[in-house]
Amino acid sequence: MNTSTFLWALGGTQFIFFMTVLGAALVFFFRDSTPGFQAALPGFAGGVMTAASVWSLLLPAIEQSAAESGLPAWLPAAAGVLLGAGFLTAADALQRGAKEGMLFTAITLHNIPEGMAVGLAFALAEEGELPAAALTLALGIGVQNFPEGAAVSLPLRQRGMGRGRAFLWGAASGAVEPVFGLLAVFAAALVHSVMPWLLSFSAGAMLYVTAHELCPEARGRIGAIGYIAGFTLMMALDVALG
Repeated sequence: MNTSTFLWALGGTQFIFFMTVLGAALVFFFRDSTPGFQAALPGFAGGVMTAASVWSLLLPAIEQSAAESGLPAWLPAAAGVLLGAGFLTAADALQRGAKEGMLFTAITLHNIPEGMAVGLAFALAEEGELPAAALTLALGIGVQNFPEGAAVSLPLRQRGMGRGRAFLWGAASGAVEPVFGLLAVFAAALVHSVMPWLLSFSAGAMLYVTAHELCPEARGRIGAIGYIAGFTLMMALDVALG
């Protein structure tokens, strides 16, 4: 790996982390919640996480498995989802229902393979692929991370956490991206082979939090509208910036 590849990967992963921080900072611009807002926020977060699980994680895992692993395309995705959901089920029991911990864990797990994907894209660019593809991927994931940062900090604020602390939780959920992105650059071949499992594991964790915590809090019509809005926004970003 040459120095320019390392610097490009560092810049790309720092950018997607910065976009998570920007999204988390939205907590400073919202007033204290009304009852309708309290229902809309977890619905929005749940919609974002559902769409991200499908388009950012499960579909890429299935496509990569079909192309490279030699296993049935559905197997790593299905097994990873069950493992991810099982992991958070155990974590939920250990944390005794600490909802902020579960939400943070799910988004953080989701951000690990995203950071690795950006790092791998720049590692492949060194091998002859167009650097523009890596830059496009970093841009797409960065834009997607903006609502994901908000999906952590805003529901935590709605649950009574202070603005500063909610922001730090949201920002910290993206801190793993530069770390794992650079690790992926150094271990490109090994990491690439397990990416379908990592992607689907993260999807299972996110779907568990969505079903167990966020959707039950998205009460009534307003919560449903928030869910659809979050899902539609994240789906559009994933498909448009893919």
